[in-house]
Amino acid sequence: MASCAKNLGNLGGESLCIGGAQLYGRAFLAPMAGITDVAMRRLAQKFGASLTVSEMVAAEHYARGDAANRLKAEGPGLGPHAVQIAGRDPSIMAEAARLAQDSGAAMIDINMGCPAKKVTNGYVGSHLMRDMGLAISLIRATVAAVHIPVTLKMRLGWDEQTINAPELGRVAEAEGIAMLTVHGRTRCQFYSAKADWTAIAEVKKAVSIPVAANGDCASLADAASMLAQSGADAVMIGRSAIGRPWFVGDVAHFLTHGKARTGTPLAERKSAALEHFETLLEMFGPSHGLRHARKHLAAYAERAGVRDGAALRQRLVRLECPSEVRSTLCQLFDSPLLTEAA
Repeated sequence: MASCAKNLGNLGGESLCIGGAQLYGRAFLAPMAGITDVAMRRLAQKFGASLTVSEMVAAEHYARGDAANRLKAEGPGLGPHAVQIAGRDPSIMAEAARLAQDSGAAMIDINMGCPAKKVTNGYVGSHLMRDMGLAISLIRATVAAVHIPVTLKMRLGWDEQTINAPELGRVAEAEGIAMLTVHGRTRCQFYSAKADWTAIAEVKKAVSIPVAANGDCASLADAASMLAQSGADAVMIGRSAIGRPWFVGDVAHFLTHGKARTGTPLAERKSAALEHFETLLEMFGPSHGLRHARKHLAAYAERAGVRDGAALRQRLVRLECPSEVRSTLCQLFDSPLLTEAA
């Protein structure tokens, strides 16, 4: 695999090399189940996200042609994007990786970080941090199956007594993983307490490949603190981007230039929300698309900063007619009580 011209690391600049792939900027959109649909990923990249990752794709279902999982992995209209796959059978993970590569993915991301019980009860996601032998087999098979970079997302460990992210990181690098993303909590913490960015530094010290820090990045100041405390090369942003897909690009600009860019104008935010909604209707059809959109619509309303936002949020998640949703979104962003700073 060709090497990058340069890797400016976490001390400044915009270029980051991931296994031969050159990224510009150091802020990534995290994979989120049911959230990072292709519509959200397109918007995040439009506003400057350096990399976007699909919601988790079940390798077994994807490999056998399941339509829902194929749709999750799609990337039409995207620049560099990663497809995240999850599973526990090395041969199936390899097949899923090949399919994603053939469909245009720039990277494959292996999920060893999801804390959800329905995932870990199937001995997938963060449960794999408890089975190093299987984790190695999955990494080895996936890396061998494709010629694009393979990355790995994980947590600090299963619980506070088994913090093994540095060990897994070393092994993953030896097996050919091109980048690590570390969420600063254990699986048993789920999303409670504050993400421990300093603990991610132990992973960074253990490897020479790029590391992205993940967990609780809600502001530009948070992004700066994450890099300072973790020593990481990039930040990966999840829940804080819901309802404001421009935020990842805001962070990318800030980390590159050292200053905030001009806030996204109300007209652009309104256009983004409407584009998001229309794309989901096109992807899923009017009925399913409207239901899928509700979590996004609620988030746009919550983040709008308008006095009657709660009432508009309730209306948006109950409406059954797409035209009424459109008019309510316009009402939300055209409100005289909404400020450019919201």
